[in-house]
Amino acid sequence: MLTSEQKKWLDHLSDTKKISVVPYDSKIKEVFKMIKAELIKILGKVRISHRGSTFLKISGQGEIDLYIPVNKKDFNVFIVKLSNYLGEPGSLYEFKRARFVKYLDGIKIEIFVINRNDSGWKNSIKFEKHLKNNPKALQEYEKLKIKANGLSVKEYYTLKTIFINKILSLS
Repeated sequence: MLTSEQKKWLDHLSDTKKISVVPYDSKIKEVFKMIKAELIKILGKVRISHRGSTFLKISGQGEIDLYIPVNKKDFNVFIVKLSNYLGEPGSLYEFKRARFVKYLDGIKIEIFVINRNDSGWKNSIKFEKHLKNNPKALQEYEKLKIKANGLSVKEYYTLKTIFINKILSLS
């Protein structure tokens, strides 16, 4: 089941661009350490959270998802700092979430500034905690990703969102 907000977001995704799913690469750990150190120099002492398939050490798109959870009042301060370093965000949902992209050692890094009180952030924590504590669910999620190799971006994220919603409904 998808919410109307999720359907709206999914509708803006590409029907033609294809997703490539690759096995987890342990090189990610070193690249994460490098980008985290860079970001701390720019942003100061801040929580930087590694999320997504590379955090879970499963197959996925092979990119690093970094989240910087901040208070609403600090949201724009971080957007300005990151914009000065990385350019304008690729997507921006005011006081909710902004996405920046950087490549390091050939690895795509998606950097999200996210309102730490937003339900999307809180749900992502619940979802990943469930997967970490339930190996069968983690394995099912990885199988979904592997089977989605070659699907359109929209198809891929639709399948993922439905799976995530299913897991969140259990808690």
